[in-house]
Amino acid sequence: MLIRGWDRGTEQEWQEWLAAGRDFGTLAANGPEGPVLVPTHFLLDAAAGEILLHLAAPNPLLAAVRADPQVTLAVTDDYAFAPGRWRGAPYTPTSYYASVQFSCTAELVEDPVGKAEILNRQLAHFQPEWPEDRVVVGAAPYGPQLTGLRGLRLTVRRVRAKFKYDDKKPVEVQLEIAERLAERYAATGNPQDAAARAQLLRRRTRRPALGGSSD
Repeated sequence: MLIRGWDRGTEQEWQEWLAAGRDFGTLAANGPEGPVLVPTHFLLDAAAGEILLHLAAPNPLLAAVRADPQVTLAVTDDYAFAPGRWRGAPYTPTSYYASVQFSCTAELVEDPVGKAEILNRQLAHFQPEWPEDRVVVGAAPYGPQLTGLRGLRLTVRRVRAKFKYDDKKPVEVQLEIAERLAERYAATGNPQDAAARAQLLRRRTRRPALGGSSD
């Protein structure tokens, strides 16, 4: 992922963005026959520098992890297409989006106690309104299902965050684009236009110093 200086997200920025309900992404691993990608919910523990999730035992990504534990988890949202006519000379269209990519080392969790711990932490996060729903090894209703699942504990090695919303453009151009996004949202009702507009306006207030690029 190319990240130019004006698109780079800060640690506080991406953590707040994910904490606003973005806990579903795409996990990628290098399988013996090529990349394996799996859409999945996940639980980020930023303080511990780890990500927890689980998959069905037959999932091909698990075999890929056994062969190569280096994986990437990507989360992308708040995207919209920006026509070139909106952006001024040289009138090149572009895509707006926010994306966070975690480079991780994956540990396969196969013992029942470890799997139950991951599942219980996920349940506490995703359905806190039912704290009585707990996974207990050997106990119904969830314990017997543990044999069909595998846990994954991802240790985060690197985080790359990109918020691509024309930060390099002059303020007046950004405001015009925000107006165009609002008009298109009113016409189509596409929530991504509203989300991209909110990001553009939020980023505009920061006006980060222009910088170089990184991969």
